Amino acid sequence: MSLRKVPRPFELHWGKGVIAEEASTVTPFHEPTIQLLRFDDGSQSLRFCAYHESSFARMPLIVSEEHLRDLAKAIKRNPEIRQLLKRLVD
Repeated sequence: MSLRKVPRPFELHWGKGVIAEEASTVTPFHEPTIQLLRFDDGSQSLRFCAYHESSFARMPLIVSEEHLRDLAKAIKRNPEIRQLLKRLVD
């Protein structure tokens, strides 16, 4: 896994803040990643994204079944991401 500093700033058209947590796994093709975005106004969002050769990839997140277990391990190390994801499946 790439070692990206967390927290680190981000800026989108509709707001800015910090990437507070990041869960990712490395595959032969890319690095599927889930990020907890904490905006300056206090709101939070999850971003499902990928990195390719250490650069942010502007493509949809695709995770093959064989890599789900490793991504799940990374999610378990990020408690706030894990809590928000649980709300998706409950």
